Parts: sequence; C-alpha cells; structure tokens
Amino acid sequence: MTVKQIGCCGAYCGTCKELTKEFCAGCKLGYEEGKRDINRARCKMKVCCFKEKKLETCADCSEYESCQIIRAWFDKKGYIYKKYRESIEFIRKYGYDVFLEQADQWKGPYGKLS
Repeated sequence: MTVKQIGCCGAYCGTCKELTKEFCAGCKLGYEEGKRDINRARCKMKVCCFKEKKLETCADCSEYESCQIIRAWFDKKGYIYKKYRESIEFIRKYGYDVFLEQADQWKGPYGKLS
C-alpha cells in the first residue's frame, strides 16, 4: 500500500477491482515511469493536483476549501462522490498512514472509515 495508489479525489486504487483487472490505469499510476502522458489527461482534478501542483492528492492542497474543481467533483450526485470526499477529508484530518491502514481492507476504491 502506498500513497501513489490514492487518486487525487480520494479514490483508493490499491484494492480497486477495475485496476486489478487492468480495465483502469488508476489516477496517477504510470505517469512517473513514462508509461502514460500526463499532458493527455482529461481529468481537471488530476491535471491541477498531480501535474501542476505536484501534490499526492487534493488533501494536500492549501486551496482545498476554495477549489472550484474539487467542489464541482464532490457536488456531483452519487454515493461514490460522497465517499471520495470522506476519504480526502479523513486524510486531511488523520494523515495518509492512518487512511492507508483502513483503505487496504476495502474491496474497491472506497469503503468505511472509522
């Protein structure tokens, strides 16, 4: 388990079925090794967080509270967006190590946090 497996939005790729079945490359995986080109990324959040600000996730961003990109993402309807927001806010409060201890028990990109 590694911070690199946490998407900018709070998704945890380490246990994601889509990633393990190779249907998804994850949010950040492959860019540092040159297997993927960040300049071709369509996700505004990934471009802002990972490419421009060089952060691991939006949890590290000093502009988190006022960021229109992350707000638009979390304001979407759907359970998954609520869970990703919980992940980012959990990381901001408790840190990556505590988050990863819990996330590594999940069956997919989000789960229960205590």
